[in-house]
Amino acid sequence: MADELVHYDVVGGTATITLDSPHNRNALSAQLRRELSASLAKAAEDDGVRVVVLTHTGPVFCAGMDLKEARGAGTGDQGVNEFPKILDQLWTSPKPVVARLAGPARAGGIGMVAACDIAVAVEDATFAFTEVRIGVVPAVISLTVLPRLNPRAAHELFLTGDTFDARRAAEIGLLNSAVPADQLDAEVTRFVKALALGGPKALALTKELLSKPRPATPSEGFEEMTAFSASLFASEEGQEGILAFAQKRKPNWVPEG
Repeated sequence: MADELVHYDVVGGTATITLDSPHNRNALSAQLRRELSASLAKAAEDDGVRVVVLTHTGPVFCAGMDLKEARGAGTGDQGVNEFPKILDQLWTSPKPVVARLAGPARAGGIGMVAACDIAVAVEDATFAFTEVRIGVVPAVISLTVLPRLNPRAAHELFLTGDTFDARRAAEIGLLNSAVPADQLDAEVTRFVKALALGGPKALALTKELLSKPRPATPSEGFEEMTAFSASLFASEEGQEGILAFAQKRKPNWVPEG
């Protein structure tokens, strides 16, 4: 469709979801939110998809909520009410999600970056939590951003709204890497290939494990984790992985090529 704002494409087990609303810096308009949510659901439900890449057209990854739509709307009609679903889809996706940023992100755009499992940006990309400067609070995105960020940096950047670059974003935990523009696609591909080597169920369950509250001491969690681990060693996927290792071949879930 010529008027769609989010494109969905699958090649070799990788679903690429592209934000394509450059006229408003890929702001989270009602249409973009609707199409993005649908694309994320489609990727999650497709057994042929192993990894998801979230990217964009135009010079900006995402400028956050569409302020034109927010102007004059009442509490119940604000687009931010629909945004948690998208952040949750990214955070809980059974398929690993890689954010590819060829340009800046602001506010809600950073919330999406933080919700992804892996995030790569060009070195000259910039970031800012601009909410306080328009009299609002980075409340919803705090739920995905704060688990990633160094606490001192979070206080500074949430409260000042100052702009910071991709190198600092990597230093404080928002990004996995910041690379020159001509290395962006190679870096994304490196992560995609590494993620595709993992078993589909193992990756989904590992994502759940990473989000679980930690027990107060290791000894409090050993019984549960031992039973969980043993069940996976004995599972169909675990046995295939063990057999493939013994036979010095790739497991049957690794995409060709």
